[in-house]
Amino acid sequence: MKRTISNKNNLQILFEDNHLIAINKRCGDIVQGDKTGDSPLSDIVKSYIKTKYSKLGNVYLGTPHRLDRPTSGVVIFAKTSKSLVRLNKLFKSGKVQKFYWAITKQKPGKLQDTLTHWLRKNEKNNKSTHFKKETEKAKKAVLHYKIIKELDRYFLLQIELETGRHHQIRCQLSAIGCPIRGDLKYGYDRSNNDGGIDLHAKKIIFEHPVNGKKIMIDAPVRDTKIWNATK
Repeated sequence: MKRTISNKNNLQILFEDNHLIAINKRCGDIVQGDKTGDSPLSDIVKSYIKTKYSKLGNVYLGTPHRLDRPTSGVVIFAKTSKSLVRLNKLFKSGKVQKFYWAITKQKPGKLQDTLTHWLRKNEKNNKSTHFKKETEKAKKAVLHYKIIKELDRYFLLQIELETGRHHQIRCQLSAIGCPIRGDLKYGYDRSNNDGGIDLHAKKIIFEHPVNGKKIMIDAPVRDTKIWNATK
C-alpha cells in the first residue's frame, strides 16, 4: 500500500495495492479520453504502472467512476477486471460513501440540509437543469450538505452524495443560490485563475472489492490560498 506518493508523472497516489489505485486528481485533468484529445489521467496511470512494475504489453485499468474536469480530488481505478466488476456494483448499489468539499460565496439558508431535485442533462451544452418536481427524462438527485467552516468572505461546505448524477453538486448548489466558486457554467460571476472550480472530492469510504476490508481514502486539498485557509 502506498499513500501520498509523488513521481515523475506528478501523480499523487493516495492508495495502491494489487487490485486498486487511487489518485488525487488535479483540477483540469480529464479522467478518460474525450474529444479534446488531451492525455487522460487513465493513460498516465497506465504508464506509471507499466514503468513501475516493468509490465510487458498493455496494462489493464478500469474506471468505475469519474470526476468533472474542473474538479479535484480522489479518483479510484481498478487494476484487475475482477475488482472493476465488483466496484461497479458497489457504486451502482450506493454502497460507496462519497464526501466532497465545496467553497461558495453565498451562505446557504440552513447550516445543514438535504437537497432533493430532479436533474435533466443537456448533451449539447453538457449541462444539467434542475426541477423541483419529477419531470420527464429527469433523474432524482439527493445530497446532504453542512457548513463546516466560515472563511474570509466564503463558506466551506461538506457534501455527501446519496445519488450520482451529472454535475449533481454543481447544479443543486446553484439551485439554492450558492454556485461553487469559479463555476461559470452554474452561475458564479467569475472564473478562477487556474480555470478550475472549488469543488474537491475529499473522501471516499467503501469495502475493498476483493478482501472486504473497510477502505477510507482522504485526498488533501490543492495548494492555493483559499484552500489552504480551509485547513
